[in-house]
Amino acid sequence: MSRAQGSGPGLEIKGNTLRVYLYVLQHGPCELKDVQSGLQFSTASLASYHLKRLIDAGYASQDGYGRYLATKDTTKQLLEGYVKVGAVVVPQLLFVAVLFTALVGYFAYMSVSTPAYLPFLAGSSLALVAVVWYETVRVWRRLATWK
Repeated sequence: MSRAQGSGPGLEIKGNTLRVYLYVLQHGPCELKDVQSGLQFSTASLASYHLKRLIDAGYASQDGYGRYLATKDTTKQLLEGYVKVGAVVVPQLLFVAVLFTALVGYFAYMSVSTPAYLPFLAGSSLALVAVVWYETVRVWRRLATWK
């Protein structure tokens, strides 16, 4: 069986199961009805199905009160390449992309007074910005498919 089809630790989660994981991760201990209403699932059994998948995969657990909790030790594997800022999950490279975009803009503006540096600045800057933004968008699209 492939990793996406199997069960147990290491199961790749996606779609609604990932949406449930992110909800539990962001909201802390949740009851079944909280997950159902928070994600607007039509039935409690749908929320229960996805919560059971998370528990089987080791991404969530249930406490003594019946509430569901995200398992912190597996969060790093699942959200690799992302950082949680408050309640928002964004790609880690977003900050690097914004920084280098600002730097390239600044140096491009400054090179107007010294045209000899323009070809070198333009070539290296565009390459760097293209790579960083490509990686940022790639990671962000992966997150968008989970929601």
